[in-house]
Amino acid sequence: MSKKPDNHEQHEEELAEGTLMSHLLELRSRLMKAVLAVVAVVIVLTPFSNRVFDIVSAPLRDVLGDQEMIVIKPASPFLTPFKTTFFAGLFIAMPVVLFQVWRFVAPGLYRREKRFAMPLLASSIGLFYAGMAFAYLVVFKVMFGFFVKVLPVGVVMSPDIDAYLDFVLGMFLGFGLAFETPIATVILIWSGLVSIKAMKSARAYIFLGCFVAGMLLAPDVFSMSLLAVPMYLLYEAGLVLAKVMMPEKIPVEKEAGT
Repeated sequence: MSKKPDNHEQHEEELAEGTLMSHLLELRSRLMKAVLAVVAVVIVLTPFSNRVFDIVSAPLRDVLGDQEMIVIKPASPFLTPFKTTFFAGLFIAMPVVLFQVWRFVAPGLYRREKRFAMPLLASSIGLFYAGMAFAYLVVFKVMFGFFVKVLPVGVVMSPDIDAYLDFVLGMFLGFGLAFETPIATVILIWSGLVSIKAMKSARAYIFLGCFVAGMLLAPDVFSMSLLAVPMYLLYEAGLVLAKVMMPEKIPVEKEAGT
């Protein structure tokens, strides 16, 4: 005969089920708020879709001069500006989205972890925006100017608006992630996977890796350098930030080396 669970076991099961249900409800609430934030921004920007695309395409149109961009797909005149608006709304609403993620995760963290994670979250948002701004204001101008100068004789540069949008979205994402290098450095040291001493001794490999990443993400040597050099400088900034945020790591390493 099977043994019936006692009242204590039943109480634990009911408590676990209640906790799981409350987490699922909380997750649904946070997801809805995040989605509503993105939708709200997109709705506000939709009447200005063409203007948003004009801003995004300005770096290329500035170097094209009298030459115009073209449309290949029949629906691109409507879909491409709307697609631009959607991603613009997503990027603008990203702080709200990440804040909802934080509110869902924060109750499970210790007080020290909260003090550590909140500055990192805010810094990661700022650095991602900084990476996008650097790509838009510096890299695009240099890169598109280089493309125009190396055009073969008899070739006219008339990019398709949809292909251009896909290209710049990839560049925005690449530079945004590259500028997260200090955050990744701090997290690796904080988690104990690597030490500050090991990160310092790996400088040469990190420098080479930055140029390899730049080669994979950037289409030419100029933009590769414009991505690799800031990545390495941000890596050094991450080491400095780790020393400031985790001074306890430094004495431990000194004692271990003696």
